[in-house]
Amino acid sequence: MQPKNAPKKPALRPVETILVPDAEHGRVLVLRDTEGVTSSHACVPPQLIPVVARFTGGNTIDEIARDASRELGFEVPVDVVARLADELDRALFLEGPTYRAARARIESDFAAADVRPASHAGGAYAKDPSELARYLDESCLAKANGAAVHAKAPERRMVALVAPHIDPWRGAVGYGHAYGALSRSLAPEVDTFVLFGTSHAPMRQPFALCRKAFDTPLGPIQADEEALGALARRCTFDAYADQFNHKREHSLEFQVVFLKHLLGDRPARILPVLAGLGAQQASGSDPGHDRQASEFFDAMGEVMADRAGRVLVVAGADMAHVGPRFGDAQPLNASQRKQLGETDRSSLAHAADGDAAGFWGHVAEDLDTRRVCGLAPIYSLLRTLPGGARGELLHYEQTVDPEDGSIVSHAALGFFA
Repeated sequence: MQPKNAPKKPALRPVETILVPDAEHGRVLVLRDTEGVTSSHACVPPQLIPVVARFTGGNTIDEIARDASRELGFEVPVDVVARLADELDRALFLEGPTYRAARARIESDFAAADVRPASHAGGAYAKDPSELARYLDESCLAKANGAAVHAKAPERRMVALVAPHIDPWRGAVGYGHAYGALSRSLAPEVDTFVLFGTSHAPMRQPFALCRKAFDTPLGPIQADEEALGALARRCTFDAYADQFNHKREHSLEFQVVFLKHLLGDRPARILPVLAGLGAQQASGSDPGHDRQASEFFDAMGEVMADRAGRVLVVAGADMAHVGPRFGDAQPLNASQRKQLGETDRSSLAHAADGDAAGFWGHVAEDLDTRRVCGLAPIYSLLRTLPGGARGELLHYEQTVDPEDGSIVSHAALGFFA
């Protein structure tokens, strides 16, 4: 029997989809909500993936069952499709009244809050302050402190930093190189941190500001509401339209955790910005030709000029995402991994040269296959670099999933005056 409330034409809403190893099924499709409406995950076994793939809003339950049966070569009962649609609807993974009502409640609560909670504490990093501080010191910063590449760091002043946004458990050494270099080359007068991050949830506007303090287990860092207000007033688009995307987004949260650890009680404020530039990423076109993007970068330039010498820009940005976890048929072999490293380093060379257009163009060439999720935040950092800043690659790494060989590559890239 079909559930009474199953959607007639189910439509999967924009969620993160990854393939992960499973002892029983080999691989399962995992649905994860990057917006923060639900914290639950949905696991779809392989025989039902062709069914979920047809949850586009354009097909009825009966049509989905018929077409999936043809693809799979065996009958998929209509009531199975209906129950799956009902379960995903109640779990808030489908577009429709159930999801919209839940999102409205949660979005209203988030909008009214003064502080963005530390959403990933206790998961992607330790929740206990002492345990977290010990991990950041011993497993991240200490492992990179002796690197020869940092030998000249005390003599220089860092003005911008590209750091990973992979979880700190897996990216410990990369974070150590990034924030170890920052700890030794941060000018004492710096009190404002512009943070550009990837939005892993879809955005309606090219950029999303957040006027909230960001909490961490080590204490909060306040937002620079004056600077954020100045930015928003200069934009012809609503720079707060996608503020809700900040609720669960980890790309900035992880940077704030490291900054708070390094800064301690030192006065500081942040300008949290999610860089989407979705239309430009879809088309491959340089955002330098886009009016809204240009007005945003002009406004950011004015904010930084008003705080000359007091601002440091950080991009929380990973590089490639390749392998079965991300939809590829096979993991990369040794030769392909070497080629990936060369391609990533070529992209990063454009960034180190401060060549925003060159970086964008190089990454856009294979964005569909290399899946560089840090394209928009790194580009945004390059568009806001102070004149004369020179970049240096501090660290590059390919983090390999031990289960299926999938790779997330990431880098630490410092820019010095």
